[in-house]
Order: sequence, then structure tokens, then C-alpha cells
Amino acid sequence: MPELPEVETVRAGLADHVLGRTVLTVQVYRESAARRAPGGSIELVSRLRGRTFVAAVRRGKFCWLTLDGRDEALLVHLGMSGQLIVRAPGPDPAPQPHPHLRVRLGLDDGSALDFIDQRTFGHLTVVDLEPTADGLPAGAGSPDDRIPAPVGHIARDLLDPHLDTGAVVARVRARRTGLKRGLLDQTLVSGVGNIYADEGLWRARLHYARPTETARPGEVTRLLTATAEVMREALAVGGTSFDALYVNVNGASGYFDRSLTVYGQTGRPCPRCGTAIRRDSFMNRSSFSCPRCQPRPRHGHW
Repeated sequence: MPELPEVETVRAGLADHVLGRTVLTVQVYRESAARRAPGGSIELVSRLRGRTFVAAVRRGKFCWLTLDGRDEALLVHLGMSGQLIVRAPGPDPAPQPHPHLRVRLGLDDGSALDFIDQRTFGHLTVVDLEPTADGLPAGAGSPDDRIPAPVGHIARDLLDPHLDTGAVVARVRARRTGLKRGLLDQTLVSGVGNIYADEGLWRARLHYARPTETARPGEVTRLLTATAEVMREALAVGGTSFDALYVNVNGASGYFDRSLTVYGQTGRPCPRCGTAIRRDSFMNRSSFSCPRCQPRPRHGHW
């Protein structure tokens, strides 16, 4: 699933290519892409057609396009494989539509914004905006203090300048869970997924199963800082791409996967100490770590 750097790359691309554009047509090719709208595709079409995109905003893994009038937004959930691709202006932006094209928005300059989703877990919906709980800007890309209602419970992310790191450290230590589970809890801090959690834990020399209540404030702060550093580095090269699924709005893939130290590196030497990287099952997924640099918690301290 795309994580913060991948979604931020998409948001920045949308800001460059579709802001100020008005939606002239909405074609829904698969009803499931509009399933979160109470009225389905009919509602999505009626609430989008004729509206102008005024801001591209992101909090954590969530991205939205604020609509003119400032009271509504097009909320984008990329799911496991969703992409937003901008098609250049022309009489027909794509004579042979992508086989997994789910929604196409025809814009007033002749371009189109395509929502492509191979695995069909993503969706688009027009939602109401509500004030943020703290009265601060909702996310990256806009000073607006209004956030889509379905995103209101999502915590600020590690790259948000308004994040209160001290408060996050306190909440993590009070949660009584493992450090990685804490990082993945989007109500504690958002934007972190499996890849960047493993990379941040390796940099911080902490094991994913370390109980949060035994972690010192300085250790949690070190983990948050390390994870933020990894995501900034990934963002600089467009995120992590393992195949054609994760691309920016121009269809270009990111290349941070070439810099991964532990994620997906089972059996390869740790770049720091040379010990073979270990893979463990974790929450129906995998966790990758260095047995030497990230010692497993002692028995009885899970």
C-alpha cells in the first residue's frame, strides 16, 4: 500500500497539473470506485461536474482535492494499487483506455485525470469538510484548517510542521503495544506503513516488538526522527516502487527501493554490522530486522 512519500508525490503532482481546472465530465467505468458515496456513481458525478480544484492536500496516507466553495473535497483513497494519472490535453487523452481505468475526469483544458486501480480497493468520493480539532492547517499543501470528515480521526504525520512530537511520544509510551504496531497506528501518528516502519526501526536500532511502555522517551523520539528521515529521503526520489503500481501523476516510478536497508532484504548482510537480515511474520505481513543491531526483547518483556 502506498505510504506517505508515495502519496505526497501524487499530491505534489496534482498541485502542479490540475489546480484551477474545472471538471467538465465524469465517467465512472466501475461502480466500486464510487462505493463510498451514498448515491454511488450518480452522486459522484453530480457533486463533481462543474466544480473547480483549488487545493491539493495530504495528511498521512490520505489525499484530497479541495473544491471551489471550500466546503467539499474530492477524497482519494488509493487502496493497494490505486493511481492518479494526468492525461495531456488532446481530442482523446487515451484512445485505448487502461484496462484498469475506473474513473476519468475530463477537465476544461482538454486534459483528463484518470483513476486507475488494478486491485479495486481504492475509491473516490466527494465529502464534506469540517474544522480540524486543533484549529491548525489540515495537512500539506494548503493553509486551510478544514479536513474531510472521514479523515478527522487521522493523526498528523511525521513530516507535518504542526506535529507535537512530545505529545506523540507520550501517547506511544502509554499505548502498551509493540513499537512497530505503534508506528502503524494512524491515530497515533499517520503516514507510516510497513516499509518505512522497518527502515526507521533499523536506523533507530530498536526491535519492532519492543514494548512501548519499556521504551524511554529518548528512544521513541529517536525512532520518530529516524522514520521521518527515511521518508524525507524516499520523497526526494519519488517514493518506493517495486513494480508499475506505484507511480506519480506522470506515470514515473520512484527509486527509493534501491536504498532500502532491511525491508525485503532477507539473508542479505546488514549494511551496519554484516549480520544476515531476518524476516519474521507480523500482522499477516512481514517484518525485517537485523538480529544484532536490533536485539529482540528478552522473554517476559513483550
